[in-house]
Amino acid sequence: MAWGRRVRRTPRPIREETVLLSVEGREIPLRVRQNPRARRLTLRIDAAHGGAVVTLPAATPLDEGVDFARRKSGWLLDRLDRAPKPIPLADGAEVPYLGELHLVRHAGETRGLIRRADGEIVVPGGIEHLPRRLTDWLKREAKRELSGRARDLAGRIGKPVGRISVRDTRSRWGSCSSNGNLSFCWRLILAPEFVLDYVVAHEVAHLIEHNHGPGFWKLVGELTDNTARAKNWLRRHGDSLQRYG
Repeated sequence: MAWGRRVRRTPRPIREETVLLSVEGREIPLRVRQNPRARRLTLRIDAAHGGAVVTLPAATPLDEGVDFARRKSGWLLDRLDRAPKPIPLADGAEVPYLGELHLVRHAGETRGLIRRADGEIVVPGGIEHLPRRLTDWLKREAKRELSGRARDLAGRIGKPVGRISVRDTRSRWGSCSSNGNLSFCWRLILAPEFVLDYVVAHEVAHLIEHNHGPGFWKLVGELTDNTARAKNWLRRHGDSLQRYG
């Protein structure tokens, strides 16, 4: 994943479409994205969906992105075959919460609230609704944890925070808009706490520093002690968070 940065102008919208790429008898879902910020064609695996994503500059035709992925078909197949398999949010699954694995347990058909205790996440209600209910709960937990951290750090630097939202982003862990709104990937709730601390510090620092220059990194270091450790964790394990759900 890449980082978003604070911008003062509204960027042109990202144009995207999904095609099925036929490679050696296999059909691979391929998302082709035109991004105004892209400077070259890039290709990455989307292991959570068993497919891939190709990103290209806004002036590059989408068909050229498909041709680019087709030329890299050998690399695609190799990476997809080696990619970790998706983990459904289902009864009996093991799902990390703040970096600690928890067993998902269905609690029967009775109504009630999801609860976390003793290494388990207990989900009541109809079992057919478990994946959706658990996903919604994780998103709420992510917003609660991230919002609290963001407002605390923003208070330390004397800057107001606008709206805080969580989304299922695939290309960035967080972003900060020009009006102080913060957005985070909800899957951060699956990562260790020191990773959340770093991501929040990174975006809160953009409330003052609108780039990634020395002043920005100095401020991040004042807001968290976990910069190097968290960046290393995200580099090594970040993609694994996309496996869940």
